[in-house]
Amino acid sequence: MCAATSPAVKLHDETLTYLNQGQSYEIRMLDNRKMGDMPEISGKLVKSIIRVVFHDRRLQYTEHQQLEGWKWNRPGDRLLDLDIPMSVGIIDTRTNPSQLNAVEFLWDPAKRTSAFIQVHCISTEFTPRKHGGEKGVPFRIQVDTFKQNENGEYTDHLHSASCQIKVFKPKGADRKQKTDREKMEKRTAHEKEKYQPSYDTTILTECSPWPDTPTTYANNSPSPAPTFTSSQQSTCSVPDSNSSSPNHQGDGVSQASGEQIQPSATTQETQQWLLKNRFSSYTRLFSNFSGADLLKLTKEDLVQICGAADGIRLYNSLKSRSVRPRLTIYVCQEQPSSATLQAQQQAAGSGGENGSGTPYVYHAIYLEEMVASEVARKLALVFNIPLHQINQVYRQGPTGIHILVSDQMVQNFQDESCFLFSTVKAENNDGIHIILK
Repeated sequence: MCAATSPAVKLHDETLTYLNQGQSYEIRMLDNRKMGDMPEISGKLVKSIIRVVFHDRRLQYTEHQQLEGWKWNRPGDRLLDLDIPMSVGIIDTRTNPSQLNAVEFLWDPAKRTSAFIQVHCISTEFTPRKHGGEKGVPFRIQVDTFKQNENGEYTDHLHSASCQIKVFKPKGADRKQKTDREKMEKRTAHEKEKYQPSYDTTILTECSPWPDTPTTYANNSPSPAPTFTSSQQSTCSVPDSNSSSPNHQGDGVSQASGEQIQPSATTQETQQWLLKNRFSSYTRLFSNFSGADLLKLTKEDLVQICGAADGIRLYNSLKSRSVRPRLTIYVCQEQPSSATLQAQQQAAGSGGENGSGTPYVYHAIYLEEMVASEVARKLALVFNIPLHQINQVYRQGPTGIHILVSDQMVQNFQDESCFLFSTVKAENNDGIHIILK
């Protein structure tokens, strides 16, 4: 690409090139085959797709939402255009209204070919805060090239290359390049050795092909409405649901109603699980993910995709990390027949058994709130007692007195305390009192 690289890039880092919004930049299409390589394309046309995409991984995952937002703010505009009058050697250029960041064309590798592109989005349009002086996000220019298959369609991948860019408002790239150059001139000779020189042109380095399925581009049958595959997965690191989870179709039994998503969950069940757990804003992003695909993502992946708050929340939901209770107590309902034998049992040292020798069975009560009403609610839930029938909860104190269980008393319970409880009929109504012993 005929644009100078920044001089403020350290050695061994990828080059960075500054572009002006809307300005035409030449990309020279070169045939770099060695003698005898790929003779099947000699004398034939190839197809290239040029895209402007996000460099940042998190923005790659949310590309669809980002571009929809840009489209809403800039109706009728495209992120990337071809300057056809200035371009040389390109044939049958095509753009698609649903893909504002891509253009494609045919060209002959044996002839001089140059595609002049114009990038209309600027880097600061995708920064979260716009108060002035923000650091713009970097983009990538990527070129994917395909040859014809046996059916005459341009779907066989030949080569892909890309470079990192930042886009500024008109003339802004020139000012940024000048600023970087002046900063480097102030550095010592020793410091300058740590940085790359500025090159007059930008070399697009070889990379993995973009994950979209190439457009069907049949030979000698140009179509006025090419069929593009909509880009919702915008980085090669997104797992493919068909390959990473061979059994993800499952048996059709919905698992979305459970608290934890299962690896065998289908894509539809995964969508239901996301909705049920309040992740509706990410259903489109994860539309092709099975349960196994979602569970393979690391905490760092989810934070980069969803942001810190939602990423951590989604990670905890996937791993079924429940909130640790503030207090745990163990409770057993005292049988009426055992009440008269309690003193005898304690004297005989058999406090863990009832009169018939059967062990007492205790239930764990987990309190998220240290209040008396939470104790009553959890007791009602565990022992199937209608909550409206519980009038008061008492604790048996010294000499058998009944002490009202208050919030302050609950806050002073020791963790993992054990209680027997009995019920007595309330005096004034059909309700009951619970007595903890």
